[in-house]
Amino acid sequence: MLVREVMTAGIRIAEPEEKLPHAAKKMRTQNIGALPVVENGKLVGMLTDRDIAIRAVGANRDPATTDVREVMSDECFWCAESEQLDDAVRIMESNQVRRLPVMNNKREIVGMLSIEDVAVHAPESLTGEVLKAVATRKHELASI
Repeated sequence: MLVREVMTAGIRIAEPEEKLPHAAKKMRTQNIGALPVVENGKLVGMLTDRDIAIRAVGANRDPATTDVREVMSDECFWCAESEQLDDAVRIMESNQVRRLPVMNNKREIVGMLSIEDVAVHAPESLTGEVLKAVATRKHELASI
């Protein structure tokens, strides 16, 4: 099974200079918890609802004046739409991430692969494997 067969297509993105309320409204409207951050057509990070809550609000930053760049995760993992789902799940497991932006052969974002996509479309054994790997994630809040 290929990633393109199970991914969520037509995703929204955030820009690094965008203010947090604007990005949060995109998340609310789409009922999603993360946005890839794109600058000049290049993936430069991920912004999650957790980034907004912990790195902005939890750090006493004013969300109205805080740029996405200031709180996004700049380490970003991705997979290719033509990749086997098993291989993409290995990326999720080894990096303990719940979502992966999906790129086409031109390195353009064409979708998002989430644990939920895997749960709906993949065998239970694969779903359980990725969920266990990601659920054991150790958060280092002190560095945030």
